[in-house]
Amino acid sequence: MNDPVSHLKTLIRDVKDFPKKGILFRDITPLLSDPSGLALSIELLANPFRDKHIDLVVGAESRGFIFGTAVACCLSAGFGLIRKPGKLPTECVTMTYDLEYGKDALQMHADAIRPGQRVLVCDDVLATGGTMKASCDLVRQLGGQIAGVAVLIELVGLGGRKKIAPLDLHSVLRYE
Repeated sequence: MNDPVSHLKTLIRDVKDFPKKGILFRDITPLLSDPSGLALSIELLANPFRDKHIDLVVGAESRGFIFGTAVACCLSAGFGLIRKPGKLPTECVTMTYDLEYGKDALQMHADAIRPGQRVLVCDDVLATGGTMKASCDLVRQLGGQIAGVAVLIELVGLGGRKKIAPLDLHSVLRYE
């Protein structure tokens, strides 16, 4: 298969009615277990940012850790953790955001980003955009300059891109 995007799509498994009825879940575990698919996905995530002088890549737990650390290595950048509350051991900043039914929060260490650092925000999926927007807001709160956002999968119909506009968004795979 000559088209790398088509190849990666063959490694994404569709799971109907997960985590609840009516949801079509895009399962990346087959891609993660395929050496060439994993390597290709990391390269395609990192490539648009190779000349952007990225200082730090950040990713939200847990799948953002998988892709973010690998992209950071490709870009010779550091990696910053974005976690659920109560998981980081020192002083943190918190960003609360709305879910469909309720609220959630993300945290970063208060010293995770030096003011002015060029930051790439990386995750596996952009869906409705709540987690990504909160992640970007955390980066800004800590003084980081967002150089871009990279996701493996963008679920276009859920409108997440609008929540992070006008940021530069790079999605490897897009599903309508």
